[in-house]
Amino acid sequence: MNTNAKNLADLAAPMETAVIIEQCHGSLFMESLGWLPLILLPALTILLRNSLVPWAFMWAEAAAIFFGCKWLTWYRCQQPAIQPWRNWAYFLAWPGLDAKAFLCDRAPVQKPVPFAWITALLITGLGAALLWGTVRMLPASSVILTGWCGLLGLIFVLHFGTFHLLALAWQQIGVNARPLMRAPILATSLGEFWGQRWNSAFNQVVHAFLFRPFHRQLGLAVATMGVFLASGMIHELVLSVPARAGYGLPTLYFLLQGAGILAEHTALGTKISLRHGIIGWCFTVALTAIPAFWLFHPPFITRVIIPFLHAIHAF
Repeated sequence: MNTNAKNLADLAAPMETAVIIEQCHGSLFMESLGWLPLILLPALTILLRNSLVPWAFMWAEAAAIFFGCKWLTWYRCQQPAIQPWRNWAYFLAWPGLDAKAFLCDRAPVQKPVPFAWITALLITGLGAALLWGTVRMLPASSVILTGWCGLLGLIFVLHFGTFHLLALAWQQIGVNARPLMRAPILATSLGEFWGQRWNSAFNQVVHAFLFRPFHRQLGLAVATMGVFLASGMIHELVLSVPARAGYGLPTLYFLLQGAGILAEHTALGTKISLRHGIIGWCFTVALTAIPAFWLFHPPFITRVIIPFLHAIHAF
């Protein structure tokens, strides 16, 4: 009996190993399905670069990355939506990337107050005034100034205006749609600015899928710089590749942000209050605003933004 049992065990061992390997392969396959669109869509979009004008390619690349992130967060949510229609709404009618909150959160959502609606409408109006008003008044020779004015107007219309109005509309009907921009001007540290207040949709994705795995394996410094390196590379695709110039400048900008956050957590940074109060606020404004010309560099302004402003009849 012992011999028979041993023979059976010897026969079963390879079978069990095969099952484990098959399960691992299946798990890796299922995991890859979440990442596949985020890899393929931007790569395939690059093939269209010579067929599209620069500003159209910019929007196409941004949409490819956005919907790749949408799929990844939806696929990894691991919970069914409260109502099936929310799946479509998440992809087509909401710019946020917190799938669990939008699809599955059953907690009561506080309806927005009238002041929130008024503020969002005013900001949208301000952005429209910059886009289709102020831009026309600037001298034709001031190309960079015109482009920056139009870009600022576009950010106000979309990120601070329309997207916030969408959040309020979803909240009004009880969906937990958290605003993407959360008064970034009030941030008193770079960590607060990038982690909590500026474009929370993208921050949630990189924190969940990049920062936390890197942090567990490699520590805070490597995780922080890795996340900002990834941010720089994504912005290279959306800004520098359409402009066909300025390569490396967006990456340099985001690496500076990562270095600034690490500096805030040093003994010296703590001693001089880089994460608090007016000093922290000044440090945040200086590092985000002053080198912003690396992010939105002149080739991007002149070759992408100016033609886009013409296309939307801003001037």
